[in-house]
Amino acid sequence: MTTWSQFTEEAPQIAAVFTRRHKATGNLCMLGTLRSDGFPRISPVEPIIFEDMLTIVGMPDTTKFKDLERDPRFCLHTATVDTKVGDGDAKLFGTVTDLRDKEVHARFAQKLFDDSGFDLRGQEFDHFFVAELTSASTVAVVDDHLDITIWKPGQGERVVRKH
Repeated sequence: MTTWSQFTEEAPQIAAVFTRRHKATGNLCMLGTLRSDGFPRISPVEPIIFEDMLTIVGMPDTTKFKDLERDPRFCLHTATVDTKVGDGDAKLFGTVTDLRDKEVHARFAQKLFDDSGFDLRGQEFDHFFVAELTSASTVAVVDDHLDITIWKPGQGERVVRKH
């Protein structure tokens, strides 16, 4: 499994754009999953980096989590409002595992409470998805061209320039 720190070491530019955009939107991202009929679904989600894991946790009994149960593949996209992507734009691709460790859940709930006041302490998590990143990319407009930075585990970042 690619930990968050491994990802940030191997893909520092992409990780920096993701982190900056994630923070700027109050942690809001768009989660792409596959519906049961095979069509894509886009849903808002607030992923959290916790104990070196990218976690996707949220309200129980949601269709996006049913999608992930059925097919663990996902795309996570930073919320973008600027059509010129002046602040960058990042996408993370991978699969999720539903971590059923109640001790991790308890630490997560305590950290969430400490950071935001939102209290899930003592509650059971329906799902506690942890992302395994398989690739990532960013898009940036630079002068008269588009730079696409691409990462895959163990391969570092590479830039594709489009004119």
